[in-house]
This record gives sequence, structure tokens and C-alpha cells, in this order.
Amino acid sequence: MAESEPGRAGTPGAVRVMVVDDHPMWRDAVARDLSDAGYDVVATAGEGHEAVRRARAVMPQVLVLDLNLPGLPGVAVCKELVGNDPALRVLVLSASGEHEDVLEAVKSGATGYLLKSAGREELLDAVARTAVGDPVFTPGLAGLVLGEYRRLASDPAPRAADEPAAPSLTERETEVLRLVAKGLSYKQIAERLVISHRTVQNHVQNTLGKLQLHNRVELVRYAIERGLDGE
Repeated sequence: MAESEPGRAGTPGAVRVMVVDDHPMWRDAVARDLSDAGYDVVATAGEGHEAVRRARAVMPQVLVLDLNLPGLPGVAVCKELVGNDPALRVLVLSASGEHEDVLEAVKSGATGYLLKSAGREELLDAVARTAVGDPVFTPGLAGLVLGEYRRLASDPAPRAADEPAAPSLTERETEVLRLVAKGLSYKQIAERLVISHRTVQNHVQNTLGKLQLHNRVELVRYAIERGLDGE
């Protein structure tokens, strides 16, 4: 695509990033790599409560977060910060590849999950994609997450009698939602529909607003509950 979009994958621009990890050498190395790549590393933290306080003070756009933190676990940090600021994008960077840890992180609001065995370039690409809202997972974990969405959707919570029907979406919004539910990235959706990456983001944001959802995790579950992932 010809137009330049600030913060899109491959162009860090002035994306504000915070790194949270309890190992000082690892934390400093990740922060240095991101800074060298052009990101604005606005803060670091090594403890859960400290991470929440600093994140609220500096308002990062992307949080690179370890799960194993003293004081307050990473999942709790993610849940608290995303609950307070749904626009925050969280990339979990963890040594654990346990399925329970991955699913718990995603349910708490994480955008993606990368293992610490990833190389420098893989990390930089993951942060770039996270910054524009794409879900990023270490190979093999994306299928696990989609499988969990489908399991949850097979037994959805009953709708209250007085709960209003879902608002209607435009044909294009529904089309984008269907591709999101199938696990496509924003870039892949843009290429499939021959529209810009920014247009895909706008459709997703409009859909989130109409459905009163907070993030892509909730959006995918909504779509799968309505069978949009199989069409």
C-alpha cells in the first residue's frame, strides 16, 4: 500500500512502549533493542504493582509484559491496565509455553503471546504488529487460542430477557468481522478485501463501538458465537 501509516508494522514511529520484567538484564536488553529500533521506551518496571503505577503515569501504547512478576502477577497487571484503558495493547513475553498460561493471558486482555526463545527480529516484528492491533503468537499458539474461542462459543452465556438485540453492522463491517474471526491479521484482511490497513482498523473500531466490546479478544468470541468463522 502506498500511503504511510504511523505506527504500522515495520515503522515504529513514535510508538510508546513500556517493558515489564523482573529480570533486570533481560528487561534492559529488551528495552535497548526496542529503543535502537526507533520505539519510544517510556518506562520499565520489575514488579507488578510498580508496573501498574508507572503504566498509568506514562500511558504506553504497547506493554511488553512478563507473566512471572513479584507483587502482582502479570495476568493481573494486564487485566487491570486493559480494563482501565481498552486501547492499550499488551504483548506477553514469557518463558512459559503452557497452554493454561497462554489462555489466561489472552482472557485477561493480552493482544499476543511470544516466548522468550524468540530472536531479536521476531520480537521487533511482534511489537510492530501488536502496535497496530494484530494478534501475535508464537507458532502453534494461535490455533490453541482460536480453539478455546470455539469451545467457549459452544456454550455461550444465556442472554437476559431484557438484553437488547445486537446492533446491525454494515456489509463491510460484517465482512471484516468474519475474517477477524478466522484469525487473519489486519494486513491479510486489507490484502483480501483490497483496502488499506487503516480502513480495516477503522471498521474494527466502529464494530467494537457498536457492539460495546472492548478489544479484539471479545470481538473474536462474539463472531465465533454467531458462526461467522465458518462462513
